[in-house]
Amino acid sequence: MAVTWASALGWRLRRQYLDDERAATVEGVVDRLVALPSWSGDAATSIRLRLARSTPGDVETAMMEGRVFATYAFRGATHLMTSSSAAVHLALRCAGRQWERSSWRSHYGIEPEEWPRLRATVREALVAGPLTQHELAEAVAKDPAYRHLKPAFADRSHTFLKPFGWQGDLCFSPSDGAPRFQLLESVPGWTGLAELDDAGPRAIRAYLAAYGPTTPDRIQYWLGEGLSAGRKRIAGWIDEIDAELATVWVDGVEALCLSEHVEPIATAAESHQVVLLPGSDQWVLGAGTSATSIVPAKHRGTATGGANLILIGGRVGGTWKVDRSTIRISWFDGMSAAPSSVATAADWLSQALGRELELESH
Repeated sequence: MAVTWASALGWRLRRQYLDDERAATVEGVVDRLVALPSWSGDAATSIRLRLARSTPGDVETAMMEGRVFATYAFRGATHLMTSSSAAVHLALRCAGRQWERSSWRSHYGIEPEEWPRLRATVREALVAGPLTQHELAEAVAKDPAYRHLKPAFADRSHTFLKPFGWQGDLCFSPSDGAPRFQLLESVPGWTGLAELDDAGPRAIRAYLAAYGPTTPDRIQYWLGEGLSAGRKRIAGWIDEIDAELATVWVDGVEALCLSEHVEPIATAAESHQVVLLPGSDQWVLGAGTSATSIVPAKHRGTATGGANLILIGGRVGGTWKVDRSTIRISWFDGMSAAPSSVATAADWLSQALGRELELESH
């Protein structure tokens, strides 16, 4: 089956709730996108742009209610996830067992067989309620066996804390101030990590459902570089669900998608939708800033740097910023869109931000 990137991106815009069809709930957006950066970009705006109806504070409410939560996930950064998505993708993140590497053992002075009791100590410290990083470090260090780990728990890099998030012991608690940690098992719907052999195929299906059609290299980028799941494992999982996959040629590039999506992709019309995306949005990060079908190669640095981007039919065509109550548009060379389409995008952004904005007049 041969398709064009124009139709493929038109389909993908709908899948990611950036066209006429919008999501009903915050968790619906987060689950479809798998994860959203929570300490970079503007996750709340990214989510609210994709909602059919949104009001200020609805993302924060979803976090307070545990429908979404923040944890350490892709590339060691912090992401918003749902319980179901985290169960799958954290299982992959644990596959590399980073805490068992010799460098970790020598640096932190703790052996692999000691981790179960250390994890239990961390969970016990959080039973009474959320703790700040300093409070958690103090609580764990009360055990003489872990006194030497107090600096590691308190380190600003959070490096030593991350495996406790990956293994499902803790996640971030909603907080307006200093980061606080809570038991992950206190989050509604959390049932523990999925079995790795089940999680791998589920993760590939989830990626293709939101970011397909794509190449095996892109899947490796997402799950390999992102979660350190292991190249051989990922290739094996792709082979395992081969019967569920289809090959399409997108402007001459061989790509994979779920078989059920072949016809919708092939028949999707080219989109002319204009979207004003906040920086570090998953539309770009999920595909990768090196995906020239979305980001022009000479503007990759702009996307990587977290600029607010303008999409035209799914392709990045410029940047925008808000100066007081005015949206200022900067098109890349040779790019533009119908003024009415830009005005519609500005109205949608105003709704997502919860305040009136006007387009800069020229």
